[in-house]
Amino acid sequence: MAETLAIIDYGSGNLRSVEKAVERAAREAGLARHISVTDDPDIIGNADRLLLPGVGAFAACMAGLRARKGVLEAIEHAALVEHRPFLGICVGMQLLASKGLEFGESPGLDWVPGVVAPFEPTTEHRSPHMGWNKVHSISHHPVFEGLDGEVFYFAHSFHFDVENEAHKLCVAEHGIEISAVIGRDNILGCQFHPEKSQRAGLAFLSNFLTWSPS
Repeated sequence: MAETLAIIDYGSGNLRSVEKAVERAAREAGLARHISVTDDPDIIGNADRLLLPGVGAFAACMAGLRARKGVLEAIEHAALVEHRPFLGICVGMQLLASKGLEFGESPGLDWVPGVVAPFEPTTEHRSPHMGWNKVHSISHHPVFEGLDGEVFYFAHSFHFDVENEAHKLCVAEHGIEISAVIGRDNILGCQFHPEKSQRAGLAFLSNFLTWSPS
C-alpha cells in the first residue's frame, strides 16, 4: 500500500505548486505515494508524512491554522505523538518557532525554540531576501544528502533565529547567516521554496519522501 502524504491546507501557500512538485519528485524517484491537499483532521492525523506550506505574514498564517477545526490537534498528534516525518516550508517552517515578530509579537507552535525576526537591510543586502542563494550544510542530515552547496529559491523578509544551534542544519548568507534548514527529531523546516528550486528542490523533496527519522 502506498504511503500517504498530507499537504495541509489552512488557507496559505501555493498549494497546487507544492502538490505538483511533490508528485513529480515521487514519480522521478519511482516512489509510490498518495498525496492529498487537505484540511481534514482524519486524513492529516493518519498520514504517514506531513507537509506544512506557508506564504504571508506569521500571525495571519498562525491564525489560519488555528481556525481550521481539529487541524492543529491532528498535526500535533501525528508529529509529536506518533513522530511521523514533518516538513514546514517557508512560513510553514517559521511557524515552528516559539514566536514571530511580524506586526507585533505572535506565539508560534514552539516545536523548535527560537524567534522569527526581521532582516536589518543594508545597502548590499536588501529585504526581502528574494531569489537564488547557495545553501551549505553544517550538520549532516539525510534530507540534505547530496545537496551541500546547491542553490535554492528564497522569498522572505523574516528569518528563523534558533535558540539551540544544534537545530540549525543548513545555512545561507544574506548579510547575516540565516537558517535555511532547521530541525530536530522527526521535524524539519526549510526557509527556501523547494517547489520553485528546480532540480535541487525536487531532490530535497525526494529525500524527504524516503526519510525515516531514527
